[in-house]
Amino acid sequence: MFDWWFRIKFWKRVVAGFVLGALAGWAFGPNAETWFGPLGDLYVTLIKMIAVPLVFFAVINAVASLSGQKSIAALAGRTFVWFAITAVLAVGVGLAFGWIIKPGVGVGVLQIASDYKEKQVPGVLDMLLNLVPSNPFQALGGAASAKTSDGMTVLVPRNGTVLQVIFFAGMVGFAIVKLGEKVAGMRKLVGEASEIMIQVTRFVLEFTPIGTFGLIAALVGGYGFEQLKPLLMFVVALYAACTFHIVVVYSGLLLAHGLSPIKFFRGAAPGMEVGFVASSSFAALPVSLRSVTYNLGVDKDYAAFAVPLGATIKMDGCGAIYPALAAVFIAQYTGTELSMSQYVIIALASVLGSFGTAGVPGTAVIMATVVLSAAGLPLEAIGYLYAIDRVLDMMRTMTNVTGQMLVPVLVAKETGMLDRAVYDAGEIDADLDEDGGSRA
Repeated sequence: MFDWWFRIKFWKRVVAGFVLGALAGWAFGPNAETWFGPLGDLYVTLIKMIAVPLVFFAVINAVASLSGQKSIAALAGRTFVWFAITAVLAVGVGLAFGWIIKPGVGVGVLQIASDYKEKQVPGVLDMLLNLVPSNPFQALGGAASAKTSDGMTVLVPRNGTVLQVIFFAGMVGFAIVKLGEKVAGMRKLVGEASEIMIQVTRFVLEFTPIGTFGLIAALVGGYGFEQLKPLLMFVVALYAACTFHIVVVYSGLLLAHGLSPIKFFRGAAPGMEVGFVASSSFAALPVSLRSVTYNLGVDKDYAAFAVPLGATIKMDGCGAIYPALAAVFIAQYTGTELSMSQYVIIALASVLGSFGTAGVPGTAVIMATVVLSAAGLPLEAIGYLYAIDRVLDMMRTMTNVTGQMLVPVLVAKETGMLDRAVYDAGEIDADLDEDGGSRA
């Protein structure tokens, strides 16, 4: 019955969903959020449903496989170095576009968003302790313990459990390696479970065009121009900075490695699209992982380790460009003259803080809090930008996700773990096919 639908290339279906969603949002206005929003919510929930088990089995399988080929420590170290390098470049881009566009000049009087709440910044020790799950089944279930007002301990859903899942899965993978042939059956079982989750991912991804339609319709219908108008220049500055970082900086790094930027962006397009419409690196994780492996040719075992790690701590948009740009905006709005030492502090706080806030919900607001506090700027000013945070978050997250796919490609190229035939094929929707090939 729906053969005609599946004969259309996946990316064309997604683009159609995006365009129709924008038209529906414009036509139905605020009602679009009520009528079409649930489609987008269901899609994001489906993506999140598969993310944790996909990461869990993929990381176990990756550690068990990589241990016999490459030094995991060396791969991890090289990956972290590239995370840091690209973060430094992103901070520079954010500061530069703040200087050039001057989004905080001549804005007028702004009001703090009514739903803005101050974020608590976790300490370094808390972040390190949070890496180790007290109960791995809670981490796998995305839940954590918390106390109610009357002191009762309850389980609550939480987003910051991906690092805990990676930690526990890594230990299980090392145990399988250590035990060798004693657990050959378990090694095979984990590999089969990983393949099952990859197939489930393909099923869920077929819903992407419909989910895109719902998310974009709700966004366009829910946001009026009047809400964006006072901060329009900040929106322009952020989108321009992120676009420059993706198109110019990332392309420059790819060219320096002898890789075609056009083919990278074609292969990374599915993950970038989901990141943009869902505004969640975690939601984009299954698509990013499939894109990096099947579209871009990165060794699947290394990708299974690097992409989930990047989805948790690699935040060029939320953790580098946005807080740097927000600091310049707020300094301009409040008439504060930033000194060179403050610019250095902003840069350091952005780069180091993005690693320190790994897995914390609301990363962008947390990072802005860290940077403003370090630079001595008024923290309450973040509330001015919170009113348009959903619009900002789309571009920030797409930048995050693009960087999370870029670094594994660079490292794979440097270490001989990149299949150039797959990369040079420039596929855009290979992630939906059984054998890694694209539909005609």
